Amino acid sequence: MDYLSEIEGKQAHDPMFLEKMKESSSSSSSCLCVPGPVIVGAGPSGLATAACLKEKGVPSVILERSNCIASLWQLKTYDRLRLHLPKQFCELPLMGFPTGFPTYPSKQQFVDYLEAYARKFDIKPRFNETVSQAEYDPTLGFWRVTSVGVKGKEMEYVCRWLVVATGENAEAMMPEMEGMGEFSGDIRHTSLYKSGEEFRGKRVLVVGCGNSGMEVCLDLCNHNARPSLVVRDTVHVLPQEMLGTSTFGLSMWLLKWFPLRLVDRFLLIVSWLMLGDTSRFGLARPHLGPLQLKNLSGKTPVLDVGTLAKIKSGDIKVRPSIKSLKRHAVEFVNGTTENFDAIILATGYKSNVPSWLKEKVMFSEKDGYPRRPFPNGWKGEYGLYAVGFTKRGLLGTSMDAIRIAEDIQRCWNEEAKHRLAFTNSLLHQSSSL
Repeated sequence: MDYLSEIEGKQAHDPMFLEKMKESSSSSSSCLCVPGPVIVGAGPSGLATAACLKEKGVPSVILERSNCIASLWQLKTYDRLRLHLPKQFCELPLMGFPTGFPTYPSKQQFVDYLEAYARKFDIKPRFNETVSQAEYDPTLGFWRVTSVGVKGKEMEYVCRWLVVATGENAEAMMPEMEGMGEFSGDIRHTSLYKSGEEFRGKRVLVVGCGNSGMEVCLDLCNHNARPSLVVRDTVHVLPQEMLGTSTFGLSMWLLKWFPLRLVDRFLLIVSWLMLGDTSRFGLARPHLGPLQLKNLSGKTPVLDVGTLAKIKSGDIKVRPSIKSLKRHAVEFVNGTTENFDAIILATGYKSNVPSWLKEKVMFSEKDGYPRRPFPNGWKGEYGLYAVGFTKRGLLGTSMDAIRIAEDIQRCWNEEAKHRLAFTNSLLHQSSSL
């Protein structure tokens, strides 16, 4: 399908359209008309959507600001990372994991899987292109997406559909703490943490008790560092496996037969029997159950991979919230002060959509997430879509990708019929002359 011909055929006699195209051609940026959707982001979300579209015969263009696919996994994760959920819950559509992979694939195995996925579906993102702006142009009836390359060269893409696949983890969240400029030690986000080897023998304070914070503490212990963990809020800690199977898989199975609150109660009882009373070690549980809390707030329970045993043994110290930082020390809200050599911020990530998408209906300007909750946040107006914002991991990503591809294919096929009818009409008119 010649997309440029379609645009010209539709609006060649529209003076406003002609003026817009003249403005684009006179600007310093190059302009490319894309036959299918533009997908922003080449992580698992973008790859899954592109594969589903290709399987339905719809081409797409992926723009990726980094120099590789899955840049978060390849460039911003620690070495010991593994999938926290069994591989069957982390597969992308149309292709499973190799049979030889373990239940919980390693970071490198997951990256290998994604690269094989891209090869299978011949997905070739345009790397080193950072989208600086995307806006729907009502005059054209298309999206105009501007990207900036490595050397500052601008490129404009004109497309009928725009898929936002930058996800929940686009930018590291760096909390403001009093005295950050005064602290003489190393302060870094987990996106810059690779291994505890460089912290061997050092006193390290890890801020944040989610899955990353807990696992970084364990990694530091295994490299003979002396970690402490700041627990600022209540947290659900569950065993990664219970009753001989994965906790997540068991939960999904139980939810088919029992109400959520009953499943939550079951999970907490088994966790108490296996792990004991976590509040005794400074890890108080929320009032809401783990699944109910996940549904309401998106907050994921911690799946313990050995950290709790280190907390119980005293190898990892639990500390309250930070009041302020000193030159060599940290003052906590309970009035105590301790010396530390480094601080690791396991404070998570955030969406960056509001910084480049000029749209206020589908996405919240406050947090960069779709305003409509799961499972209805994947589709907006004028051909705008979102994938990977469900707060339900790779399982939610796959669900979004399949829905988006089906919806775009429906539009693609309808427009193909209109083009065919238009072409037949022109042929009939020319033969009558």
